[in-house]
Amino acid sequence: MMGVAMFYQLRGQPLEGVLRMLLEKSLAAGWNVAVRGTDRVGLEALDAALWLGPEDSFLPHGLEGGPQDAEQPILLGVSADNRNDAQCVMAVQSAQVSAADVAAMERVCILFDGYDDVALAHARGQWKALVAEGVAAQYWANEDGRWEKKAEA
Repeated sequence: MMGVAMFYQLRGQPLEGVLRMLLEKSLAAGWNVAVRGTDRVGLEALDAALWLGPEDSFLPHGLEGGPQDAEQPILLGVSADNRNDAQCVMAVQSAQVSAADVAAMERVCILFDGYDDVALAHARGQWKALVAEGVAAQYWANEDGRWEKKAEA
């Protein structure tokens, strides 16, 4: 299997909302998801925000490091280990993603704040590195409430 890396540039949208939308689509596709971050405290805040979502939108998930990691449909953590047999990785907080990660997954989503110069520079570096290694990549931006594909390689 050779996945695709999909870059999502957030421009004023809260990470939790975009992540929730992508997680719902991933679960509907039958995929387990690993949400990979770099900051445990930030992931704990994201975990809490996902629990506080709309009542009609339950997302079963947990933070890595518990006895049920392998059973979690959505696992938030800092590890690159595939502890829940994920078919999709969602990278947040400028978490690193490799070409091998993309090759092993159905999809890799890289979510970044388009108004944060450091996050934007990191995403551009990720794009260049992945494309240089032959990874199929797409860049999406939200325009007037709709996601539009802006680039593909």
